[in-house]
Amino acid sequence: MQYLLAAVVVLPLVGAAAALLPAPPGLKGKSPEQAVLRHGVTVTGAVLALTVALAAGFDHDSPARMQATTDISWIPALNIRIHLGVDGVSLPLLVLTALLTFLCALYSYFKMPAGPSPRAFVALLLVLESGTLATFAVLDLMLFFLAFEMVLIPMYFLIARWGGEGRERAAWRFILYTLLGSVVMLLGLLLVGIKGGTFDMVALATDNGSSLGHTTQLIAVLAIGIGLAVKAPMWPLHSWLPDAHTAAPTVGSVLLAGVLLKMGTYGFVRIVLPIAPDGAHTFAPYLAAFAAVGIIYGSLVCLALARSGAKGDLKRLIAYSSVGHMGFVLLGIATLTPTGVNGALFANIAHGLITGLLFFLVGAVKDRYGTSDLDALSGRTGAALYGKAPRLGGLLAFAAIASLGLPGLAGFWGEMLAMFGAFRPAEGLSRPAFLTFMALAGLGTLLTAAYMLVVVRRVCMGGDGGSTRPQTAGTAEDAPADVRSYEFAAWTPLVALTVLAGLWPAALLGLTDPAVQQLLRGGN
Repeated sequence: MQYLLAAVVVLPLVGAAAALLPAPPGLKGKSPEQAVLRHGVTVTGAVLALTVALAAGFDHDSPARMQATTDISWIPALNIRIHLGVDGVSLPLLVLTALLTFLCALYSYFKMPAGPSPRAFVALLLVLESGTLATFAVLDLMLFFLAFEMVLIPMYFLIARWGGEGRERAAWRFILYTLLGSVVMLLGLLLVGIKGGTFDMVALATDNGSSLGHTTQLIAVLAIGIGLAVKAPMWPLHSWLPDAHTAAPTVGSVLLAGVLLKMGTYGFVRIVLPIAPDGAHTFAPYLAAFAAVGIIYGSLVCLALARSGAKGDLKRLIAYSSVGHMGFVLLGIATLTPTGVNGALFANIAHGLITGLLFFLVGAVKDRYGTSDLDALSGRTGAALYGKAPRLGGLLAFAAIASLGLPGLAGFWGEMLAMFGAFRPAEGLSRPAFLTFMALAGLGTLLTAAYMLVVVRRVCMGGDGGSTRPQTAGTAEDAPADVRSYEFAAWTPLVALTVLAGLWPAALLGLTDPAVQQLLRGGN
């Protein structure tokens, strides 16, 4: 098991290096470009297979125990170790990362984004995967920081070189915001490691802050929390996100929403809650307040973008919806209760599946119509997907309904559990304040339903200002292609898992709950 986990983290790096080398003569296929794209599919597929094997070999009777551990001294002078491990909190995120990266590589094999050489694209995609997997697998604060930073450069180049209009500005905003947040986070991590006498996350969690004074915990939580909140993204530190999503290529948006945002919220659960509990308790009401404001703010912006005549961009709307959805995750974490934190972790996975699917679908719509402008897509000559591409329209409606939290689909359980946690927060937290936050979150669910249904009506039915009957496809020349075979292959797993997680939430909660209970008790 320990070799499996190490291979999961290292194999993408090896694959990235190999992608930069010339393809062997027998593997070139029709062209070198096709060979390197096939290499990306092969490597990410192998990583996914290893991750599934890791999940199959995981002891599901002891999900709170760190498994598949590797602990090797790396920099003895600083007491930094190569410490890897997986438990019920990190395992679902590892599987989600491997799955989404494989689906992105498969999609890119058939629909490579416009830009420079595929060789660099595949190498960057694999480095990004390695850094993300490492973030969820490492158990040393300094290794966590290195893995956290490792994803920034690949994502910067994916946006700047393969993105759309405004890509350079969006890429610079992404890198500057996240780097500035990371500098502050590094100071907090160093403070914890120096004062705690170790950078080992398991040892620090077991210590449960007893070696850290109250003032030290306050400073550490503030510094670490700012860095994590930028990546989460928490309002008002979210402003880099809409530009990055709008400019990024389809696979970049899928990975950014589906995986990278989870790194911030994972850090709160893995580092802040068990290692500095007093500091977390002090700042929890503020985190919950920012989360609640983010839920309402994101929903109101989406409503404004969705209305007729607003010239709203569909990719930008989905990006702002992420601000609202991740607000539920942060609210669940801020309750400091097992119910709330389990809801946050469930919402993390659900958001990765559903929003990843949404960005795939929006990319397909933009590919067919040359725009993601809602007014253009909903006009008389626009998409009207129910009539022109019914399967694509049906999938978009499914993803929108899942995103608004329909019971029976994955989006429902995380939001519900986060609000349940806010209904009865941890001892010492103001219940009236958290009841207010819960009410705001409930209002956010209504607003989410409103803008998602408006999007479905406008894009799938078309015809703003007139009859809302589905338009017919017209002539064969006018009708866009419906779902293609490679799109079906890339999207079907996300649809299936969204339904499965909605109908059988115990499969995920059974993994996370014991691990969360132990983390909140300080690893004891």
